[in-house]
Amino acid sequence: MEIKGSIALVTGANRGIGYAFARALIARGAAKVYAAVRDPASVSDRDLTPLRLDVTVPEEVAAAAAAAGDVTMVINNAGVGGFETELLRGSFAGAREAMEINYFGTWAVSRAFAPILARNGGGALINMLSTASWASRPDYPGYAASKAAQWSLTGALREGLREQGTLVIGVHAGFVETDLSSFTDAPKISAEDVAEQTMEALANDRVEVLTDERTRQVKHALSRPVER
Repeated sequence: MEIKGSIALVTGANRGIGYAFARALIARGAAKVYAAVRDPASVSDRDLTPLRLDVTVPEEVAAAAAAAGDVTMVINNAGVGGFETELLRGSFAGAREAMEINYFGTWAVSRAFAPILARNGGGALINMLSTASWASRPDYPGYAASKAAQWSLTGALREGLREQGTLVIGVHAGFVETDLSSFTDAPKISAEDVAEQTMEALANDRVEVLTDERTRQVKHALSRPVER
């Protein structure tokens, strides 16, 4: 897909990977980038167009789609960890929130903007996924489950939007230098690296981005027998 001259919407674009996506699009000549966030006042970058959007609120999703009818690209980046939900004890609240935002939020935004992308020539839909999409995690099972569901949704969207000419890309990353990964000292890649690799995939019509070695190893291991 041609990035120059495109009109993009990025959810959660006021910080972290979302902001890196927005800046990468601007650097590559996007004509407009909507920063779709819960609080438009949190968007201070004048190159971006703030747009109110809580992906869990149907009325806000519908209003954002009505306001951004010129969009040719959507990046579903908004996400939450839900790390407080433990495997064998405690509240399910964090896991439910992760599923609502990461899975149902992505679904809601994709559903609302699919006809807009079709009307504007097909364009692209990019979902920010995770290595955890493929790796069950007893230390953060709610987040991993939500990302596995989001990966499944991404495949369904790829099939369902193919006829209208929409490129659907899944971006997988391990730990990234953002607030979401602040709980660990494990090796991390930068948000800018994730964004640049995604821009390259867009420019070359590739449907999957494996941003780091750990992610590539986990994807390769999917064909191996299940361990006891």
